[in-house]
Amino acid sequence: KARGHARVGVMGTRWLVESEVYPRSLERLGLACVRPGAADIAETDRIIMDELVAGEIRPASTERLCGVIERLGAQGCDAVVLGCTELPLALSDGNSALPTLDSTRLLARAALEYALRRSP
Repeated sequence: KARGHARVGVMGTRWLVESEVYPRSLERLGLACVRPGAADIAETDRIIMDELVAGEIRPASTERLCGVIERLGAQGCDAVVLGCTELPLALSDGNSALPTLDSTRLLARAALEYALRRSP
């Protein structure tokens, strides 16, 4: 919300996207959470589990993931959460139609800020 986003798409494994982890957290912050359609969830999950986990970054799969982001944009999203540690291997602000929110980087930054506040 601090970055000016109001409606955020979530990408990740099927388990993550179909769970309430992100919707609950985003809604507490006053942000709408949008999930991709069933076919996009399945394709994203396949790419993550069959390719990215093994370190394979295929251009055709990156294009498919970018297509998911474009469809989220068409649903009114103004940013997308990369909710899986592997997604930033293929996606970034450089190739995404929407600003990307890398969950791993955001968590690391929040942990560092918390630790610095608690330091004597």
